[in-house]
Amino acid sequence: MKAELIKRIEELQNQNRFSGTVLVKAEQHVLAEISFGYANRSDSLGNNSNTRYGIASGCKLFTAIAVCQLVEKGMLSFDSKVKDCLNVDFPGFDEKITIHHLLAHTSGISDYFDEEEMEGYERLWFERPMYRMRNPLDFLPLFQDKPMKLHVGERFHYNNAGYILLGCIVQQISGQDFAAYVQENIFQKAGMESSGYFEMDALPANTAIGYIDLGDGAWKTNIYSLPAKGGPDGGSFATVHDMDRLWNALMDHALLSEIYTQLLLETHAHAGGDDHYGYGVWIKKGTNGEAQKYHVMGYDPGVCFHSAYYPEQSFTLVVCSNQSGGAFEMMAAIEDEIIGKR
Repeated sequence: MKAELIKRIEELQNQNRFSGTVLVKAEQHVLAEISFGYANRSDSLGNNSNTRYGIASGCKLFTAIAVCQLVEKGMLSFDSKVKDCLNVDFPGFDEKITIHHLLAHTSGISDYFDEEEMEGYERLWFERPMYRMRNPLDFLPLFQDKPMKLHVGERFHYNNAGYILLGCIVQQISGQDFAAYVQENIFQKAGMESSGYFEMDALPANTAIGYIDLGDGAWKTNIYSLPAKGGPDGGSFATVHDMDRLWNALMDHALLSEIYTQLLLETHAHAGGDDHYGYGVWIKKGTNGEAQKYHVMGYDPGVCFHSAYYPEQSFTLVVCSNQSGGAFEMMAAIEDEIIGKR
């Protein structure tokens, strides 16, 4: 299987010029670990298995874990009202919104980047100084005065603003900066030594620059297309091995107790079709209702990321790309190779 899998990955890379790193593991056995393209095109520095990649919304899982840790410690409750957790006024918000609603994307609040209505995250920063966006609180003016979009609990509505609020709550309840909390309580505990919420204008060594291809061989970097520093709704950096460590730590209950891990991975909203959502994680179920896949994903200009854990087969898959696309197709092909043929 290993040789066939690598051959399939290389074939797909040749078709779509994928730039990034792929890691596939069964238990602790590496089935594929392969990199393509450049982390820095200007200096022809290649991507490698230790390259740090932006993972965009993939880090919503970190935010959900952080909140669950505070709940487990008794510092917060899933039923806590948002209005009671933040010293910020949201005049248009329904007072019934809880932590649970934010985690499950069922709060009904308006988003600052609504993927149901808007195209192009980059457009947000055409008239706003993205270089000033360095703390979760910096995002609040983008949505805190907006009216509700839906009734509380009406339906699933993927919502970045809701996770910004969760990050602000983590800061206020824990007394720590959000990024510092995640670094200490998630990254360090999981052994994710290369991961972090790095600032776009101060990236550490071996970090992939995100590229936006403009056609005819032209390109630009994504430094002016994203906030200067990622936050609770997206924008951290990780290596493929660190994401594998994250899944291992989560499933081994090193980050949360078994009870709270199960709560995080439990279906809390139906997202349409066979897609379900837990807390910060997507869930795909089989016909028997059992979870076939827990996965996270992220898309930003110059960033494309997918990672999943398959409980029945104990497979872990991580696909990181420093381009705006390609990770989904790579993941689908690998799934077909390692799961579809079993």
